[in-house]
Amino acid sequence: MTPLPPVFRLRRAALCVALCAGLTLSLTACGEDPDAGTNGVGKLSADEIETKARAAADSAAAVRLSGTLVSKGGTYKLNMRLKHDGGTGSVTSKDNTFELLRVGDALYLKADAGFWTHADGEDSGKPPSKTDAEAAGKLDDKYVKVPKGDPAYKQFRGFTDMDVLLEGLLGLQGTLSKGDRTKVGGIRAIKVKAGESGEGGMLDVSLEGEPYPLQFARAGGAGVLTLGDWDEEFALEAPSKEETVDYGGQLPKTSD
Repeated sequence: MTPLPPVFRLRRAALCVALCAGLTLSLTACGEDPDAGTNGVGKLSADEIETKARAAADSAAAVRLSGTLVSKGGTYKLNMRLKHDGGTGSVTSKDNTFELLRVGDALYLKADAGFWTHADGEDSGKPPSKTDAEAAGKLDDKYVKVPKGDPAYKQFRGFTDMDVLLEGLLGLQGTLSKGDRTKVGGIRAIKVKAGESGEGGMLDVSLEGEPYPLQFARAGGAGVLTLGDWDEEFALEAPSKEETVDYGGQLPKTSD
C-alpha cells in the first residue's frame, strides 16, 4: 500500500479533531468516559438515581438547607443546619427575619423587637402602643422558648425538622428522565427532571462520593433549595438562662 503523503495525514488528523470537538457526545465519541472518576450513578436510570439520592439523604446525620420556599403562607428564605434531633438557622419572610434553635423538643425563637410588635402575625398599619413597644423591646435579640402547647410550635418546629423537610420538599411529580450533567457548588452532578421540561421538579444529584441531593427546584416554581454539608457534625446547645425568656404556656401576643 502506498503511504499517504504527510500533508494528507495532517489533514485527516485535523478533520478527526474537528469532528470530535463538534459532536454533542464528543466525550464518548472520542473515547473518553463521562463517568470516569464519578460514583457511577450517571449510568443509572432516572428512577434509580432518585432512589439512590433519597437513600443517601435518609442515611445522612446532618445537612445544610438553604434557598427559597414558596407556600400558601408566603415566601420564605431558609438557611438551616439540620440534624435528626434538632436544628439551627434563620428564616426570612416578607416582613421579618427570625432565628430558630431546636435541641430535642425544646424550641427557641430569636427575633428583633419589630417581630414581636406584631407577634400575632397581623400588621394593622398602626404604630404599636407604648406598652407593646416596651414588651417587644424586652424580647429584642432574646431566645424565647416556644411552648409545646402554643399553636405556633408545630409550624416553627417544622423548619427545624430534618426528616420532615427532606420528605416534604424533595418530591418529584411525574415521569422522571435524566437531564444534563452540571455542577453545583463545584461538585459534578446530574439532573433528574419530572415532566417533559422539569415542570414537576428538578433534582441535581452528586456524581462525586455519596449521591446526595445537591439542589432541588420544586414543582410549579415553588422555590429552589440547595443542600450541602451532608453528614458534617455541628453543635446544638440550648441557650443560657441569661439569653432566654420562658413564657410558659403561650408565646406573648400583642394587643389589637
